[in-house]
Amino acid sequence: MRLLFAEDDPLLGRATCLSLLQLGWGVDWVTDGNQVVSSLSRHKYDCVLLDLGLPELSGEDCLRNLRARQGRTPVIVLTARGQKGDRISLLDLGADDYMVKPYDLDELAARIRAVVRRVQDGDGSTAMVHGPLELLPVERTALWHGAKLTLTGKEFLLIDALMRRPNRIATREQLEMALYGWGEEIGSNAVEVHVHHLRRKMHPGLIVTVRGVGYQLCPLERIEQLPAPAEATQKR
Repeated sequence: MRLLFAEDDPLLGRATCLSLLQLGWGVDWVTDGNQVVSSLSRHKYDCVLLDLGLPELSGEDCLRNLRARQGRTPVIVLTARGQKGDRISLLDLGADDYMVKPYDLDELAARIRAVVRRVQDGDGSTAMVHGPLELLPVERTALWHGAKLTLTGKEFLLIDALMRRPNRIATREQLEMALYGWGEEIGSNAVEVHVHHLRRKMHPGLIVTVRGVGYQLCPLERIEQLPAPAEATQKR
């Protein structure tokens, strides 16, 4: 799951960003409203966490901009305003949820999962399936031939990025963007390491290397023939 987090307070922003990254989610942290609009125009996010008191362009204007483009990306507003009228105004403006500062980080994570689940359920796209490979993004669960796999946060983000491109090649740069938030240090062979681990946990033939370009999932007509690995445990 990839999040856009807009907060101009450095202490609150750093603490929140670190907490979300520890959950294995990709986070792009921006500090003004113009960066919010620019990011939304260039990338697809599963959820936006939006402070109202942003410089350059207010959170309300960012929300109006997103909804005017008929964007259905769920938005959780993070605000110091706790009055009933403010809450009603935000929801009418298009926010999916709100939290009053200071907020609890565990509760924020739960609310993110809830709003993303509502949108995905509405789209009928909660699960992604590619032959015997099934991915449940909100629950961060991967199943191979019905067996639940234990994946790290980065491994899950990588297989999620490939599942969203089932018949296309994902370049190394695209996968790095899916795995790492802005400002995170990226090792020179980070993608290759995560691909290696996924192949070991599922099957060596699951992820195909396209030399000089990137990676893609094994074609559907061949993936059914790939058996479950010994590492797969805990039948659903």
